[in-house]
Amino acid sequence: MKKYFLFDELGTTYSREIIGGVTTFLAMAYILAVNPLILADAGMDKGAVFVATALAAIVGSLIMGVIAKFPIALAPGMGLNAFFAYTVVLTYGIPWQTGLTGVFFSGVIFILLSLTGIRETIINAIPQQLKYAVSAGIGLFITFVGLKGAGIIVASESTFITLGDLSQGSVLLAIFGIFLAVIFLTKKVSGGIFFTIVITAIVGMVTGVVKTPESIVSAVPSVSSTFGVALDPIIHDFGSLLNTQFLIVVLTFLFVDFFDTAGTLMAVADKAGLIRKDGTMPRAGRALMADALGTTIGSLFGTSTTTAYVESTSGVAAGARSGFSSVIVAILFALSLFFFPLLDVLTGAVTAPALVMVGVLMVSSLRLIEWNDFEIAVPAFLTVFMMPMGYSIATGIAVGFIFYPITMILAGRRKEVHPLMYVMFFVFLAYFIWVR
Repeated sequence: MKKYFLFDELGTTYSREIIGGVTTFLAMAYILAVNPLILADAGMDKGAVFVATALAAIVGSLIMGVIAKFPIALAPGMGLNAFFAYTVVLTYGIPWQTGLTGVFFSGVIFILLSLTGIRETIINAIPQQLKYAVSAGIGLFITFVGLKGAGIIVASESTFITLGDLSQGSVLLAIFGIFLAVIFLTKKVSGGIFFTIVITAIVGMVTGVVKTPESIVSAVPSVSSTFGVALDPIIHDFGSLLNTQFLIVVLTFLFVDFFDTAGTLMAVADKAGLIRKDGTMPRAGRALMADALGTTIGSLFGTSTTTAYVESTSGVAAGARSGFSSVIVAILFALSLFFFPLLDVLTGAVTAPALVMVGVLMVSSLRLIEWNDFEIAVPAFLTVFMMPMGYSIATGIAVGFIFYPITMILAGRRKEVHPLMYVMFFVFLAYFIWVR
């Protein structure tokens, strides 16, 4: 087992991988509760979506761990599920069954792109300086997500965002957790982020801020209402898919998941020290295939697009370095099918400290960017800035990648730009003009 997962090469142990896997699961387990709530607004059964969410995470994380051997977990993505429910179904008026068909199509296209090596080639064509920017941008993004989820940062009509009500119990619990995490990480306590989540959850239950579960075990809900319905329009009414609106749906799923996953892979691999000296990723093709298969299989079970989770960086921060931690995540998602009531404990206040600390660790890559070169500084800065401000990893990548070839050409360095970066320049422009 150690030899297969390259423990000696990566300098890791079973205990580090298990703690890392548990930490990643705790940081992302909220999706089991949130995804059914969002997709229920589209008319889907909550229980079926809960099971589909867990199954998609199990399949994607297992493939990522066993085949790609990366410490990265997968599950249905936030943002993509909101697009599915509120844009595809509620705005476009497309039935959720057809929406799942769109997810299925995007997954199949991803599989083809992964088999041909096109996705891996595109990721390896991205310059190292922008990869550093993507990593830092994701750090700021997940910090923002954590603070927002805890209520420390809230919406404001006058200033867009502002400081939340610091007298609220959930906010105080999150602040307590952040201070606790700072203490653990400053003292270099192994598994400090994991212990922070556990202790914060316990304090939350003791103080009444976090609801204590009424039960521990529950029956696994039926998935019969969603299983296989993605194939129904293909089999019985294929003509209904032949329209521009459905094409836009598929392309949006493709675009957002492609670059969300690419950004997450680069960020986690960089933090885990898995990026080669030439800036490429080992086994990148296998990692991308895990995402593609997770999306395809997840759509058949009845959930929106499956993607790599940036919360995996919390597991890396806790010590995970190999795919064994992803296997642990898959096992925990499988067990969660029987322990759904316990997931109510993982509120935004409980997981916020982990996300904030991961953000602190990830922005360290800013020091590696050549800020004195203006042609590099502009796209790098816009990539970092637009992720939290646009509330999208893909948007940050798109803006930065549009400016990169422009500034490099103006600086007389066009020969240093990989040809694929010019292709992506036009792809991103088209995305903003016709899709976004």
